[in-house]
Formats: sequence, structure tokens, C-alpha cells
Amino acid sequence: MEKKLGTVRISPGVLGTVAQLTTLSVDGVACMATGPMASVSRLLSSKGGTEGVRIEISDESVAVELYVVVNPDVNMLALGREIQAKVTRAIVEMVGMPVREVNVHIQDVAQEDLES
Repeated sequence: MEKKLGTVRISPGVLGTVAQLTTLSVDGVACMATGPMASVSRLLSSKGGTEGVRIEISDESVAVELYVVVNPDVNMLALGREIQAKVTRAIVEMVGMPVREVNVHIQDVAQEDLES
């Protein structure tokens, strides 16, 4: 019989940080944007609030909303799919929680530096 040592609880803020850092590491993402629910989700204890990320945990699984600004001249559909795959893999591998969905909201396209 295996002895139970206790429980491990992962804060929604940790999930938000994992999602944010993973998203920012994808080529083509300029920065995170502020989503419409970002400020509200910071006030709710069941949701995590990280800039450009909204996390919801229900039924032991994670739903992620990402709000991003992309670089010009990127394929937005391919970029969104890459973000979804990488964020899902990061949460599953680092935290061990199943991911129900990852929704990517492209809020804007970064302007090119006019002085170049």
C-alpha cells in the first residue's frame, strides 16, 4: 500500500505564467495584449490573471484564453495553431493537468519600425 504524503495544488497564477512565457517564446509573437476579461479575472480567486492570459480551471482541467499582438508578415492561422500546441504541451508536461482548450485572440499587429 502506497503511503499518501499529502496534496499538491497548482495556483492559477502559475498556470498563467507558464502559458504567458510559452506564448512569448513563439516566433511571431510581438507581445501579450490585455484581454477584455484580464482585469476582472485578477479579482476572482478561481481564475488566474497574468497580462494577456486568462486561466479557468474546472473539472480538473484547464481552459486558457491568450491575447496576443503579432509581428507583421506572419501567417496568423499557423501562428495561432503553434501557440495552441506549445501552450498545451507546456501545461501538460510541466504541471500534469489536462488542457480542455487554448483560445488565441490576435488583438493587433505590431507596427514595423519606421526608422529601419
